[in-house]
Amino acid sequence: MKLHTIRLSFVWLIAFSLACLSATAQTPAEWKKLKGDVRFFLANDLGRNGYYEQKTIAELMGRMAETIGPDCVVAAGDVHHFDGVASVSDPLWLTNYEHIYSHPELMISWRPLLGNHEYRGNTQAVLDYAKVSRRWQMPDRYYTFVLTDEEAGTSLRLILLDTTPLIDSYRRSRDKYPDAGLQDADRQMAWLDSVLTADRSTWTIVVGHHPVFAQTPKGEHERTDMQARLLPVFRRHQDKVDMYLCGHIHNFQHLRLPAGGSTDYVVNSSASLSRKVQPTDGTVFCSPEAGFSVVSADAKSLTLSMVDGKGRVIHTVKRTK
Repeated sequence: MKLHTIRLSFVWLIAFSLACLSATAQTPAEWKKLKGDVRFFLANDLGRNGYYEQKTIAELMGRMAETIGPDCVVAAGDVHHFDGVASVSDPLWLTNYEHIYSHPELMISWRPLLGNHEYRGNTQAVLDYAKVSRRWQMPDRYYTFVLTDEEAGTSLRLILLDTTPLIDSYRRSRDKYPDAGLQDADRQMAWLDSVLTADRSTWTIVVGHHPVFAQTPKGEHERTDMQARLLPVFRRHQDKVDMYLCGHIHNFQHLRLPAGGSTDYVVNSSASLSRKVQPTDGTVFCSPEAGFSVVSADAKSLTLSMVDGKGRVIHTVKRTK
């Protein structure tokens, strides 16, 4: 075994052991500590018709919402496996979403974005579902909004991207992903640049379905395409993007790399079916657990808490001013 690999494995074992020791958020009293001035749940890779851990994690999200009171749920793609939806009346809306996330405390704003599985179906129907469901708030393929607590002086801007068209292999695969090649990737990056230029929020988070950095068995071209598109924009706004959040890989990862600037790169695990993971260059923490994340902010700190299927915080990403 190479010395580099041994060092990575040792670092990962230490991180995993510390995470196990700190995995204490199991009760409403502990969950209350995750609450900030503004807060949201991050969930992705959901759509398994309630199977695997989807229903269990959905119920956990509802119970935690009773204590934390999230302002919204950010659904970072692949709400529908495997071939997206055919229309706004597709039964998958019931079996993947409405009947699963039915807890009263989850009847709040859901802020979705498109994943690669949505691109296998009718992507316009995913946008049009906002006309059917009041909580499904998706004004466009990419968009931005701000969570604010004016009294506390806290503002958190979220910039939600449409990342499938940013990857060339999806654009070329017109039979499988018919809409991907029709989208103007350069226009989206110009829009991102303009939003970051005008942004004056306390904190800024960019969310996409695909990772910029991650350990993954998926093709390396996915990440290099994402890096080629996003990193020049991030570098033009040095220190502006606090976190980049994504899904797609079905496990938890937290990475920091010199190439990524000061941004924390987070892969959020699947809220239904998770997969194995190993540390790689830049890995701060990784875990194969299924779950979701709680993100909270106040004027002085921004915190992302990775929550496993039992409601335990297994890793925390924290930034301070």
